[in-house]
Amino acid sequence: MTAELVRGQNHPLPATRLEIRVSAGRPVVAGATLGDDRGRVRGVEWVAHPGSPTLPGLEVSKQAAADHRLAVDLDALPDTVHRVSVLLALPVGAGAPASFRALAAPFVAVTGLDGTEIASYTITDLDAESAVVALELYRRQAAWKVRAIGQGYAAGLAEMLTDQGLPQARELAGAINDAVAQGLARSVAVPPPRPTDTRVRTAPQGPATTDRAPQAPTASDRAASPQGPTASDRAATPQGPTASDRAAAPQGQAAADGASAPPAPPSVPGPVDYTHPGRRPATAPPPPPPAVPPAQPGQPAQPVAGDATGWSPEERLYNQVWGMFEDLARTTAAYRSAVDFADSRMEQELDKVLSDPRSRIGGAADPAREAARARHADLVDRARAALDRDLAQLAAEADVVEPALPPAYAAWHSPAWHAYRAPMEIPMALRLGDLHLPERVDLRIPLLVRLPLERGLWIDSGKALTNHATDSTELRRLAVDTAVAHAARLLAAYPANEFQVHVIDAAGAAAPALAPLVTAGVLAGPPASGAAGVSEVLAKLTQRVDLVQMAVRGGAADALPPDLDTAEQLLIVNDFPHGFDDRAVTQLRYLADEGPAVGVHLMMVADREDAAEYGPLLDPLWRGLLRLTPVPDDHLADPWVGHAWTYEPPVVPHGSQILRRLLDQVATARRNGGR
Repeated sequence: MTAELVRGQNHPLPATRLEIRVSAGRPVVAGATLGDDRGRVRGVEWVAHPGSPTLPGLEVSKQAAADHRLAVDLDALPDTVHRVSVLLALPVGAGAPASFRALAAPFVAVTGLDGTEIASYTITDLDAESAVVALELYRRQAAWKVRAIGQGYAAGLAEMLTDQGLPQARELAGAINDAVAQGLARSVAVPPPRPTDTRVRTAPQGPATTDRAPQAPTASDRAASPQGPTASDRAATPQGPTASDRAAAPQGQAAADGASAPPAPPSVPGPVDYTHPGRRPATAPPPPPPAVPPAQPGQPAQPVAGDATGWSPEERLYNQVWGMFEDLARTTAAYRSAVDFADSRMEQELDKVLSDPRSRIGGAADPAREAARARHADLVDRARAALDRDLAQLAAEADVVEPALPPAYAAWHSPAWHAYRAPMEIPMALRLGDLHLPERVDLRIPLLVRLPLERGLWIDSGKALTNHATDSTELRRLAVDTAVAHAARLLAAYPANEFQVHVIDAAGAAAPALAPLVTAGVLAGPPASGAAGVSEVLAKLTQRVDLVQMAVRGGAADALPPDLDTAEQLLIVNDFPHGFDDRAVTQLRYLADEGPAVGVHLMMVADREDAAEYGPLLDPLWRGLLRLTPVPDDHLADPWVGHAWTYEPPVVPHGSQILRRLLDQVATARRNGGR
């Protein structure tokens, strides 16, 4: 049973290999320090941080993010270490909050490797602090415990590290901030709020009323009051869209770029700056969004594609799409909250009428009932009018934004694909489908995930989807078609020869669906079949992960074998677990856990029920991958209010040749070296 800790409380740890998960709602820096028997940090080599993320027995995130997973192996720590302190700090730079006062209470959980939660702690009462010691793992008589700390520091990292006895605290704090700034130069872990000058939605002014239902912020309020997810929202938030499924949102997704460049481009004529806009330092604020035509008094502003902040049109469109996603989530939450309030109020009024014996006799209660129903209808009608107003503006914005999306963000039917050329750099994100809510099913929000992928994909071919009146054989075929479409998009998003795709089809059942990839010649090799083929592909990719990890941790990237393919790798596994023995399953888990950090990604096409024969071994794999479906399904949640969104897979229009033409162009670019 999970222990919900309060400040100062401790709890024994039943295992020594652990994960520490952090959710903060906005990007924060996560790190850890090692302490001796007096709690002192002996030197910078005892601090794990984004610039030096790995120590013996300890690994932290390389960048600021809203969600973190820290790996701890207490048995691997040096004998002189008696304490591990988990640190959280706010990044320094333009747009970053100055203190934790602006964030929802950070949530920290200690879990086993199988995902079982051991202890959790919500860090409340933070105010002016910009750094905090969240919790500590400490050794007591050969056993380890966790203690909730929650000690904040208004002066930030430097003060916190100084308090732990580190002599070089100020210099190390500066190095950490520099490393984080480089990682944030192109990434926005949680989509930023929209600028107030372009996102205000006007509405007709009406008389004040005292019976207005309490509502969540709507799309009209978004510019004036941007809010991050609360602690209660995080419980329903996947690593996806947003998110986190970081959703979706989703979830927490960033691509660190180490290159730096001059800050903002000059406002006066001068030399052309060819530096990629995503690689500018985070300390330089992005240029403002393009000007929006002024609106008539009392009328909403006309929507403009790319009206969010960002260094490039691609980044502005990405931020705008996520802003639309948030607007739709919150305005729908406001409507549902208002309807719930109206229902609750009417029930209370009717109960009051029925509780009075005088009202139950004769027709005295009828006028009261009618009045209660009338007030209920009025509240619901006003809530619906506000929702319809916001939905209409979002729909108008979607009509403008959709045609402006670049190929990586565009739907398959978009004309943008007809102008496709192999890119010189990978885009910020990739479209994996669309999301909608039942309040307006024709208003679709693109599901964009950051590149490189931080999580693998699970394309569900399971029996749980048979309520769509599609038989299991057809579902499996659709699942492979969906995987092929996603693989084609990934191949098209990367520069030529910088993305390789491997396929395991142990039984050979997916040959017809895989034909476009095989015929175009864009696979790294023929689809592997049989137990021998499965073993060969897994061994090759596992070895690649091991080699790159050793090179990165040892700072010896030049020592990699000259024949090692440094391109990003994608492994598509069809019809799992057919052809997999226990060793192959272990290798698969290893690739899912360790692969994304070194450029090896996983795409499973499988039914979870078929994989259940391996018991709890695969549960972390299932939870760690982003689940997508080959048919519409309402399994994703947003990272703000946790609505259940209907996911629509990216379907190639019937009879269209766009997929084959795209793969042919990718193959041609690979043969010509990107030219």
